[in-house]
Amino acid sequence: MATALVVGCTGLIGSHILSILRAGGSPSQYTSLDTIARRSLPAPAESGVVPVNEVLEKDTTKWGEHISALSPPPAAVFYALGTTRAAVGGFENQNKIEHEMNLQVAKAAKEAGTKTYVLISSTGASAGSMFGYPKMKGEIEDIVKALEFEHTIIVRPGLIVGEREQSRGVFEAGLRSFANGLGHLHSSFKDSWAQDAETIARAAVAAAAEVEKGEVKEKVWILAQKDVVRLGKTEWKA
Repeated sequence: MATALVVGCTGLIGSHILSILRAGGSPSQYTSLDTIARRSLPAPAESGVVPVNEVLEKDTTKWGEHISALSPPPAAVFYALGTTRAAVGGFENQNKIEHEMNLQVAKAAKEAGTKTYVLISSTGASAGSMFGYPKMKGEIEDIVKALEFEHTIIVRPGLIVGEREQSRGVFEAGLRSFANGLGHLHSSFKDSWAQDAETIARAAVAAAAEVEKGEVKEKVWILAQKDVVRLGKTEWKA
């Protein structure tokens, strides 16, 4: 009776991951799901067949405690939570918050016995980067890898296309619109640098399923954009 935990379940990618898993019939089969969020989940468009245990906790410093208390512990964790510098008051705060939250959740999951950890990261992530955002994402990847889960899946999408509740600025909105326009002409014009949030979510779920089936030998599996498109679009079977 395997369970999975979705962190960031009210966000753009996390909500798609939760929707896919709760519908059942997806590549990854879980008998129940857990979520931890700062606000209530929106009512699903369709009723799911997999039960969801929803934990509401506005104080994110307590999320580790909630993960430790989950019974049974999650076999897999899907971490899709992200912040914006505008929402938290600048990059310095964003960097601090994301490091602390990722470490807390990943460490609690490891101690609880989680076998597979799926992290939604970003293309270009590298702890050695000269630029703040990819450096932050690379350092977070290193934090998770250092915990040595049986399997760590790092998803590195390009520009994430989808309707966000919080705007990320006129420039990014313009890029999304441009990506959608190219996608209407031919999907290959978009797939190499931008992916739909649902495609990214599907790729994360499909990758976890391959791990569960014993089809992946690497302890750390990094999904580049081409892998996201392959698993979440070209080869996807619900």
